[in-house]
Amino acid sequence: MSMNHSWKIGFNFGLTSGVITTLGLMIGLNASTHSKLVVLGGILTIAIADSLSDAMGIHMSEESENKHTNKEIWQSTFAAFLSKLIMALTFVIPVLTLPLETAIIASIIWGLLLISVLSFKIAKQQKEKPWKIVLEHIGLTIVVIILTHFIGMLIANLFGGI
Repeated sequence: MSMNHSWKIGFNFGLTSGVITTLGLMIGLNASTHSKLVVLGGILTIAIADSLSDAMGIHMSEESENKHTNKEIWQSTFAAFLSKLIMALTFVIPVLTLPLETAIIASIIWGLLLISVLSFKIAKQQKEKPWKIVLEHIGLTIVVIILTHFIGMLIANLFGGI
C-alpha cells in the first residue's frame, strides 16, 4: 500500500524538519548551556510550536498552488504536524535516559539514521543512485550540526557571564 501524495508531502517534510530543527536546537542549546533542562525544554517547545508552524506553512503552501482539494490540503497539514511532532519527541528519550553529552551523540546518530533511511527511500522511488542522495542529505544535516554547535559556543562565550 503506497501513501497518497498529500500524506507523503506532509510526512516527508515533517520527518526532515523534525530531525533537522530538533537536532540543530539541541546542539546549539547544549553548546551554550550544557543544561539537560534547557535542552529538554527546547525539544518540547520545538515539538509543539514548530510542528504547528510547519503544518500551517504546508497548509498555506498547498492552498497557494490552487490545485489541491480541501481534503488533500488538510491531509498534508495533519501529516506534517504529526510527523514533525513525533520526530521531535523521539529526541526526548535519550535526553531523559542518558547523560546529556551521551544523549547528544545518540541523538546525532538517530537523526542521521532517520535522514539516511528517508533519503534512501526517496532515491529508490526516483530511480536515482541512493548513495548520492543519502550523502547529499547527510552532508546538509552535518552542516546544520556544525553550525549550530559553533553558534551555541559563540553565544556561551559572548553571554556566558550574564
